[in-house]
Amino acid sequence: MAIAYRVDVADPHAHLYRVTLRVPAPAPVQRLSLPVWIPGSYMVREFGRHLSRLQARQVGRPREVEQLDKTTWQVACERGAPLVVTYEVYAFDTSVRTAFLGAQRGFFNGTSLFLRVEGQEADAHRVQIGALPRGWDVATAAAAPGERGWQAANYDELVDHPVELGLFWRGAFSACGVPHEFIVAGALPSFDGERLLADAKRICETHIRFWHGRRKPPYERYVFLLNAVEDGFGGLEHRASTALIAARRELPRTGMNGTPDGYVTLMGLISHEYFHTWNVKRLRPAEFTAYDYTRENYTGLLWFFEGFTSYYDDLLLVRAGLIDEARYLKLLGKSLTGVAGTPGRELQSVAQASFDAWVKYYRTDENTPNATVSYYVKGSLVALALDLTLRAEGRGSLDDVMRQLWADSGGGPIDAAAIERVFETVAGRSLHGELQAWVHGTGELPVAPLLATAGIAVREEAAPWQAALGMRLSEGPVTGVQVRSVLRGSAAEVAGVSAGDELLAVDGWRIRRLDDALAWVAPGAAFELLLVRDQRVLARRVEAPARPAAPTFSLAEDVKAPKAALALRRGWLLG
Repeated sequence: MAIAYRVDVADPHAHLYRVTLRVPAPAPVQRLSLPVWIPGSYMVREFGRHLSRLQARQVGRPREVEQLDKTTWQVACERGAPLVVTYEVYAFDTSVRTAFLGAQRGFFNGTSLFLRVEGQEADAHRVQIGALPRGWDVATAAAAPGERGWQAANYDELVDHPVELGLFWRGAFSACGVPHEFIVAGALPSFDGERLLADAKRICETHIRFWHGRRKPPYERYVFLLNAVEDGFGGLEHRASTALIAARRELPRTGMNGTPDGYVTLMGLISHEYFHTWNVKRLRPAEFTAYDYTRENYTGLLWFFEGFTSYYDDLLLVRAGLIDEARYLKLLGKSLTGVAGTPGRELQSVAQASFDAWVKYYRTDENTPNATVSYYVKGSLVALALDLTLRAEGRGSLDDVMRQLWADSGGGPIDAAAIERVFETVAGRSLHGELQAWVHGTGELPVAPLLATAGIAVREEAAPWQAALGMRLSEGPVTGVQVRSVLRGSAAEVAGVSAGDELLAVDGWRIRRLDDALAWVAPGAAFELLLVRDQRVLARRVEAPARPAAPTFSLAEDVKAPKAALALRRGWLLG
């Protein structure tokens, strides 16, 4: 018999789920544990802190539950009798990584709700959703529409299917002959579901053809679960679904003209998480062959699995015909600007950033830009550089590398050596030097000359004033302008400005925004900055920087590019 879980909505207003776990054949001393992290989000999140009222019974009699550590319990069991465990889980996190329950909707990942029966992880696991508030429905890739129960082959599969509960919009489409569903909770009345379905279909078909041509993808059904909120953005990939969160104003609206930037960003998110169906859920780091849910699972390859996915998410929107080349180049320029404005790129390689994700990427602070680099954004530029290198040499493309890795591994685990080996096969020469410099080094990537081979010019533009000075600002609680970060080596740092300072005045004039001062401060001129720090009013003289601390880049097609460059660009952007 399968290990069985029943999930009940215990109290929506208290945000409590009640879970009943039945273990048909427990060990004499049965250990139970809750994961401390969720695959795809590389930080220990301590899900056990939300678990309470843990009780155990056999044949109707209570059994003592002994807690061993922050997330592990054990029960001494009688032989031959099923073990029944009940507990509550507090769920009030609207992110895609944990669990939520309120009066309007519910959502959960299995890593937040399902205790792991140690020693029996490979056995079948069954889930049943109990009684729900009136009108609520259930959506998950693990079960067909309308079903409230399903079975997973093992614990890994069990926790790889997020579940949406509540009142939501449901739409469906077929992509390359495979059923897909889109679930949207919290959308405005003006939400245009048909537009979303049509565009998602084009995205999915482009991805499937990228990986498989005319063959079917490695799943029988796929489900998008999107929670529309006032402000929020993110996604988490799963084997046959993804959980998404986005601002409801960015969803397509009835009568919407064109394709606003916010909707492009949402389509990029959809594309990113869908690409993960192949690149990280199946084609994955060798270190993730078997997950250890009790601790960090380190890998130095997130530059490939997240960075290369970030490269393809927007590129495949071009190939799907959802954005044009000019829109794509604008997005690419934004990535160049983001990396150039991060001093941490000179300290940390993308391989190091991958390994340090557990303690740095998800735990940002005022020093993050100075100490780290994003394996997402710089990783995408590494992918761009490698792709254009291959295409310029006329020996293939990154598309060929990705598909060859899939074929060689059978859509399974790979390591750094396998990646380098396939690059060499496609290129017809070793790319060890490029990989060492671009992945393990901290030097600048040769993006501009490589883009020139595709007839694309990179131009540095005038940076926003605060970026040029090296400050990242937010709305302050008192004065209206507060410093979030000061970039290393910038004019602001040299002047003695610190994170947390509130800016009052420039050259004796009150400001509500730093840019207000551009009305009387000449570009490139020094000025006196009045600020508040720990209740003290301080004056700092800010000298004009020799060059912007955070430069801004734009990309444009070179109208004088030779025919060979134009042909390379067509092959790159259109596939």
